[in-house]
Amino acid sequence: MTESSENAPTRRTFTLASLAVAATATTAACAESQRDTGGQEGAEGGVGGGSEVDTFVFGGAADPDALDPVFASDGETFRITRQVFEGLVSTEPGTTELAPGLATSWEVSEDGLSYTFTLAEGVTFSNGEPFDNQAVVANFERWYNLRGLAQGEDLAYYYRSIFRGFAVNDDPALGTSLYAGSTANDDGTVTVNLTAPFAGFLASLTLPAFAMQETGAVEAGGGNGADGSDPRQSAYATGGIVGTGPFVFDSWERGQQIRLRRNDDYWGEPAKVATAVVRFIGDGTARRQALQNGDIDGYDLVAPADVDTLSSAGFQVLERPAFNVLYLGMNQAYPPLDDIRVRQAIAHAIDKEAVISNALPEGTEPATQFMPENVIGYNAGVTTYEYDPDRARQLLAEAGQSDLTLPFNYPTGVSRPYMPDPETIYNAISQQLSAVGITVQPVAEQWTPDYLGTVQGGTDHGLHLLGWTGDYNDPDNFIGVFFGAATNEWGFTDQALFDGLAQARTVVGEDAQQEAYEALNEQVMQLLPGVPVASPVPSLAFAAGVEGYIASPVQDEVWNTVTVSEG
Repeated sequence: MTESSENAPTRRTFTLASLAVAATATTAACAESQRDTGGQEGAEGGVGGGSEVDTFVFGGAADPDALDPVFASDGETFRITRQVFEGLVSTEPGTTELAPGLATSWEVSEDGLSYTFTLAEGVTFSNGEPFDNQAVVANFERWYNLRGLAQGEDLAYYYRSIFRGFAVNDDPALGTSLYAGSTANDDGTVTVNLTAPFAGFLASLTLPAFAMQETGAVEAGGGNGADGSDPRQSAYATGGIVGTGPFVFDSWERGQQIRLRRNDDYWGEPAKVATAVVRFIGDGTARRQALQNGDIDGYDLVAPADVDTLSSAGFQVLERPAFNVLYLGMNQAYPPLDDIRVRQAIAHAIDKEAVISNALPEGTEPATQFMPENVIGYNAGVTTYEYDPDRARQLLAEAGQSDLTLPFNYPTGVSRPYMPDPETIYNAISQQLSAVGITVQPVAEQWTPDYLGTVQGGTDHGLHLLGWTGDYNDPDNFIGVFFGAATNEWGFTDQALFDGLAQARTVVGEDAQQEAYEALNEQVMQLLPGVPVASPVPSLAFAAGVEGYIASPVQDEVWNTVTVSEG
């Protein structure tokens, strides 16, 4: 049996001031804050005297889809839920390395089918209910027994991707679930059983979608959608969430902000600020101005053109290590995108370097496949489609599509780590397609609920911009999530690829994984379901007085270590 370190500290007890954002800052006088904090500022509850501010205000790009992470797949939602909920397994702050979370250690059976977790003691949910092995079982059983709408591709996205099936599948595309039951053991441990080995199982448990929730509160608030309603609109998911994290939900003003307050009964290192606010500012320029005006303390997804401006003005700019991929998706259920020659022509039409120069941060590298190079299975020799407009025109002619018109979906009102300015990226790519004779019909939609609903929840789309920020360091989290089963986004059925990805999930050992996933990356690029464009380097910006914010490549950024001071 393999075992984690018995002596490793829990995720929330690390003291990491030395890794704070302030370490990368230029020195400057603090800008006077002019934000409205609802009377939460000042020394009360602070940690360092009268200059401390008791509220941390972060500029988010959009409202969350809902507050129940089971039914989310976007970073804006997870940014908030990571403050309220915790999982069994976490990451070392600032890295992709596994670390204890609500489980202090774990053992894995020799056959890879059973995981036994030792749980942290003395942990309670924010409503006072105990967190114990029965609570863990209740969470796994809740996910496994979701029905109807709650099983949808655009709701239970992560559960479908990892576990691949439910107790009763309402979708014929689903199969046998990876989950084979769990047991609350007499010694206080909990054992989770699988139907097949999965090399990435422990890493997948770091996903915020699999955080532990107080299932009694979920049920009381209609959070399972048992009556056929959308569980994202339940009383639980819109304001009744209950977790074990350092903050608890306080209020949600739609389109404006979400306010969290410190969990004074938190089992780990208490939050240093009494209140955390995520203020929704869809426009990147407006987020920058809000920081400059002192209305917010920091924000993510800094536009490339704003980095030098902010740095020279004394703001802290931190680069989050690139762990993502931006791609142009091609829906093969929309003819003639089912013709490989058309897909190859589109690939040859795109000048990735020009897209990066026009629309992405400095330091961004072109992508050759659907995962970044620091993930096991990256194939340095994969088939590529170099920028070649003449070859693109030739392929279109061979396919009888010299006068091709295609809809091109792109999102508005959002910035993503892999897509800081969707409209600029769309413009760059659409001009390149036009140059080889492809007419695009722009289809601009709000990120939620329209855009993701169109691209992932339906089949009426052709080309689309999307991407992925890795949630944990395992190749299945990239190409397995994308291409492990037939989906509305890609519109193809390739059973050999599906089977190959399913088999690769069970491979144990880095050498074996590397070999398996190199071959699968080549298989994907021969199929060419889309064009991987780049792995952008996201930037965050903070006021000079912010300390203790630890940037994570997988965005596992919990704010209990953050302090804010006035200059």
